[in-house]
Amino acid sequence: MFEQLTQLVQQYGNEAVVKNNAIPNELNDSVMKETGSSLLSGLQKMASEGKLEQLAGLFQGNNAGASSNPVVKQLVEQVSGNLGQKFGIDSNTANGVASNMIPQILGSLIGKAKDPNVKGFDVADLVKAISGGSGNSSLLDAVTKYGGQFGLDQNGDGKVDMQDAIAAVSKKGGGLGGLLGKFFKK
Repeated sequence: MFEQLTQLVQQYGNEAVVKNNAIPNELNDSVMKETGSSLLSGLQKMASEGKLEQLAGLFQGNNAGASSNPVVKQLVEQVSGNLGQKFGIDSNTANGVASNMIPQILGSLIGKAKDPNVKGFDVADLVKAISGGSGNSSLLDAVTKYGGQFGLDQNGDGKVDMQDAIAAVSKKGGGLGGLLGKFFKK
């Protein structure tokens, strides 16, 4: 999950950061690392604050990369603020970088999570990363409630439950089953 996020930050950071004359070249790598780190910590913060329905909303439709999405707006504000504070980048430049990169990164990340043909990317990894790698019961509740939108309905019965966890374990030897195993301490 972290590798995919880093790759996406590098991919979209070229235009928004490297080719941006308002950001000194010696800060390019640091700004991109901070963008990725702030994005992930922002998602984790939202999960810990119980904004799970909003996070699940990222997986609905095609609005993950839309600047009008409330999650995207909040993350753009957080990343922009962090860039300004840590690197002394003026607010217009920091907001421009965040507004350019965050919707693209999230759109691509969610697109990969929803695409069953993308190898090496498991939506359970995204859930684990957002939950900080823990078996956060409220996040698991949200996965159960919104799991069909996450593509976690392993047996196609229209709901996400223990049957799906068993199917995930038998198919992947981990994945969602590993996450649920941590939750149930098995």
